[in-house]
Amino acid sequence: MASLLGACAFFVGIHVVISGSPLRAVIVRRTGEPAYLGLFSVLSIAGMAWLVLAYRHAEGTWLWSPPVALRWAAPVLVLIAFVFVVIGLTTPSPTAAGGESRLDLEQPAQGMLRVTRHPFLWGVALWAITHLALNGNSAALALFGSLLVLALVGPLLIDAKRRRAYGEKWDRFAAVTSNVPFAAIAARRNRLQLAEIGVWRIAAAVAAWALMLAVHPWLFSVPALP
Repeated sequence: MASLLGACAFFVGIHVVISGSPLRAVIVRRTGEPAYLGLFSVLSIAGMAWLVLAYRHAEGTWLWSPPVALRWAAPVLVLIAFVFVVIGLTTPSPTAAGGESRLDLEQPAQGMLRVTRHPFLWGVALWAITHLALNGNSAALALFGSLLVLALVGPLLIDAKRRRAYGEKWDRFAAVTSNVPFAAIAARRNRLQLAEIGVWRIAAAVAAWALMLAVHPWLFSVPALP
């Protein structure tokens, strides 16, 4: 558990303290954007590997009994999470590194960005809370709880960073989008355009979900289906 807690602190720390704070701009000024991105990618991969290895060897304490009904609902919830994650990763966005130029477009919010400007992180949040509820021990609380907190705090940090850097351009984008999924659509600041999302993105998400169902028992020694 000590190694797992250290891995959680490291992974959350590099995203909040380095990437999500003004410290990022200081580092970029000294190293340059490409060097910073390369170093941060290495740290993120190392942190994720540490998380996985530490979790596999952690002996958690039993804290609660997961509801039986959740075992049947979990695959559907994870499918929705995969849809948000895959579409988020494949949709050009001003919130992603290198996507800032899209703030200059006449309609910077297209596709899944009409639903939320942070689809990837909301997908991670849904995935994390589902796995947290399914695994009622302290190791799961540390791992999935940390990822859930990071997924919920991340959008706030990204929004603040983009607002500092792009001012009115960012405000124009934020005015027609929302952090919370469907909030801008519910407030009639935007409208859903399914055709913009792309059938291929949805198909890719379903395929990735199906693949994970198949390999989950081999990777994690736990069946993904009840």
